[in-house]
Amino acid sequence: MSIATLTFGCRLNTVESEVIRAAAEGSGPPGGRIIVNTCAVTAEAGRQARKAIRRVARERPDAEILVTGCGAEVETALYAAMPEVARLVGNGDKLRPEAWASRHAGIRAGTGAVMAEETAEPTRIAGVAGHTRAFVPVQNGCDHRCTFCIIPFGRGRSRSVPLAAVVEQVARIVAHGGREAVLTGVDLTAYGRDLPDAPGLGRLARAILAGVPDLARLRLSSIDSIEADDELLDAIASEPRLMPHLHLSLQAGDDLILKRMKRRHARADAIAFCARVRRLRPDTVFGADLIAGFPTETEAQFAGSLDLVAECGLTHLHVFPYSPRPGTPAARMPPVASEIVRERAARLRAAGDAAFANHLAGEIGRTHRVLAERGGIGRTEAFTPVRLAAEAGEIREVRISGHDGRALLAA
Repeated sequence: MSIATLTFGCRLNTVESEVIRAAAEGSGPPGGRIIVNTCAVTAEAGRQARKAIRRVARERPDAEILVTGCGAEVETALYAAMPEVARLVGNGDKLRPEAWASRHAGIRAGTGAVMAEETAEPTRIAGVAGHTRAFVPVQNGCDHRCTFCIIPFGRGRSRSVPLAAVVEQVARIVAHGGREAVLTGVDLTAYGRDLPDAPGLGRLARAILAGVPDLARLRLSSIDSIEADDELLDAIASEPRLMPHLHLSLQAGDDLILKRMKRRHARADAIAFCARVRRLRPDTVFGADLIAGFPTETEAQFAGSLDLVAECGLTHLHVFPYSPRPGTPAARMPPVASEIVRERAARLRAAGDAAFANHLAGEIGRTHRVLAERGGIGRTEAFTPVRLAAEAGEIREVRISGHDGRALLAA
């Protein structure tokens, strides 16, 4: 009996699919089982998942198809109505082995069960097949209610993996040859608030680096800069194995739009944070998520986001053209015309491309320690891609001879 997973969306889903695959081994019908781990961050993500379900049902008509992930929680009726789908498994249950033991397990999805979850399960795997970097989920859920986001209703309340369990997980990764661990979560900088003694993300990072001395690199995934406390900033400044690359959840560069998004920071906060981190660790490189064309956004307000690229010194941009998510407050706000949304997203991407090109040009002649990945590519400590010939997992010091517009070139 074969198990296959189809994964959509975030890094959490990527790791969780690996856990699910291991838990589901040996169960299911003779025709095999296909588990679809869905995303609900946009309506388009749901459409793509349902399209994939119909496709695999045609290709493997004897296989049992099970659906989990955020889509199972917030678009329950759409998935439950699909004749191809045998059963839904809720986000609160998908890491529990019993959820996959039988097609009649009665696991709930979409009924609000995930909102009652009070703990975050450690993943207890050595890594994800085919990935050089090992992602370590340390937090799940979100207590905030940004007006454009449906994910808290798919993931539940913020909850954290106990500190000791995270250190144990990273040690397991290193014992199996891992060189870099990436801490990830839905609201990563909320880590520890629900745990005894409320250890923060900075304390967790220090505990990992002290408890796993053979870990070569520790990296953070996306963080909310307004939640970064002094202990985290001190760790960034003083721990060389904590990588100098921060990806910020900024979303916009205008205060009124940020307020309508129900974000917790102002434009000046984002600029001040980047300046402070650069004073503490000058080699830090920043990326950011930015939304173009949020409802009510004027051209002048959009210019605030565009200017943020230079004012924060952003290098890696994730640009999202706003798309309404049914069930969110922003979906009821006056929309920006779709052609303007697309045009603004294109301008933001162009600004990001120019900033990245300048960053690449500034690296020529410098020497970097690069962690090699598959396919002749690697990453500097600041996450810049480098083309080099090396075995995946090898860390090599290289001099940068040039770039091709997408990656640095090793001499």
